Amino acid sequence: MSYKELSAILKVLSDLSRLEILDLLSCGELCACDLLEHFQFSQPTLSHHMKSLVDNELVTTRKDGNKHWYQLNHAILDDIIQNLNIINTSNQRCVCKNVKSGDCG
Repeated sequence: MSYKELSAILKVLSDLSRLEILDLLSCGELCACDLLEHFQFSQPTLSHHMKSLVDNELVTTRKDGNKHWYQLNHAILDDIIQNLNIINTSNQRCVCKNVKSGDCG
């Protein structure tokens, strides 16, 4: 995952409501109506948040009749955590290996 991709996902995750939606989905698949009952915002606002989460592959969706069901994409969340751990530790892939310490003017 590139810095650009990780940055875009972190921007999506920086929204309080989206984080709360992900937390709710950590308990399992929920329909939009279940999510909407939890929040004090409108259906179009929920749709906006869900579109962002689905477009960034943080959540998967399926339609069953007239209901939309949402589920966490654990693989992408694991990938995000792995990439953040790379930033948090010095390893062979780290960009710090290309920087010479104390070599400035």
